[in-house]
Amino acid sequence: MIGLLLLNQIAQLFICIFLGWLSVKCRLLRSEDSRALSLVTLYLVTPCLIVGAFQIECTPDMLRGLGLSLGAAVLIHALLFLMTWICRRPLHLNAVEQASVIYSNAGNLIIPIVTAILGKEWIIFTSMFIIIQLPLLWSHCRFLLSGEGGFSWKKVLGNVNILSILVGAALFFLGIPLPGVVTGAMDSMSAMIGPLSMLVAGMLMGGIDLKHIFTLPSIWKVAALRLVVFPLALLAVLKFSGLAALAPDGETILLISFLAASTPAASTVTQMAQVYGPDGTYAGAINVATTLLCIITLPVVITLYQL
Repeated sequence: MIGLLLLNQIAQLFICIFLGWLSVKCRLLRSEDSRALSLVTLYLVTPCLIVGAFQIECTPDMLRGLGLSLGAAVLIHALLFLMTWICRRPLHLNAVEQASVIYSNAGNLIIPIVTAILGKEWIIFTSMFIIIQLPLLWSHCRFLLSGEGGFSWKKVLGNVNILSILVGAALFFLGIPLPGVVTGAMDSMSAMIGPLSMLVAGMLMGGIDLKHIFTLPSIWKVAALRLVVFPLALLAVLKFSGLAALAPDGETILLISFLAASTPAASTVTQMAQVYGPDGTYAGAINVATTLLCIITLPVVITLYQL
C-alpha cells in the first residue's frame, strides 16, 4: 500500500525536521542559518532533480501521461478556486487564509516524497502541477495579498523551477541525452532533496513558538480546509471522473497530482505575505502548522484514494 509507504517516508522526513529543530534549540545552529541550505536546495539540488527527471524517452504513452497530468492540474486549481470562493464568506476567510487553502507546497514537499515512494522517473509529472501553479501564484495570489494588479512574467520565467522544467523539456522533446558523468552527478545531488528540505523546515520551526501557533483557533480552520476538506472533495472528483483511463499508469499519475494538491500551505504564500502585506507572521504560522499536521493527514487521504 502506497499509504503505508508514504507514512514511513513522511516519518523519515519528519525525523529530519526534528533534527533541524533540535540543532537550533541546542544552539548548534541558528534559525537564520537555514537560508544557506535553502539556497543550496533551491538553486542546485532541485534543478538537478527536475532536469534529470526529463532524461527519458519521448514516447506517445509518455506524452499522453503528461497531457493527463497537465489537465488534472488545471482541473484541481479550478476546483480549489471554486471551493474557496464558496467558503470564504461563511467561514470569514481573510486574504492570507484564502491563499493558504488554494496554494499547496507542491514543489518543496511533493518532490522529495514522490522521489522516495515512486522513484525519480515520476518527478516529470509533478512538473505539470508546478507549471500551472507558479503563474497563478505571481498573479492571483500576489493580487489577493497586496491588492495590486498586474502580472510578472519576469518572476514566473525567472523562477528556478520553471527554468529547470524548460531546460528538461527541451532535452526531452529534442531527444538529447546528457553524458553519463553529468547524469551521475545530478543523481547524487538529487538524493539530498528530502533531508535538506526537511532540515531547513526544522530549523525554521526552531525559531517559532509552536505552542502559541496551535492555540490560534483560526489555524485549525485553515488546516482542516487545506489538509482534509478540500483533498476529500478532490479525491471524489478524481476517482469518479474516469480520467485515469486516458493514459497508461493513469491512476499513479493522478495520485501524484492529488498528492501535490494535498500538501501543506505553500511556503511562497508566507514569502509574499511578508513582502506585500502585514500578515507574514500569520502566514508562516499556517505553513508550520499544516506542515506538522500533514504527517497524519497525507497517509490517510492517500489510503482513501487507493481504496
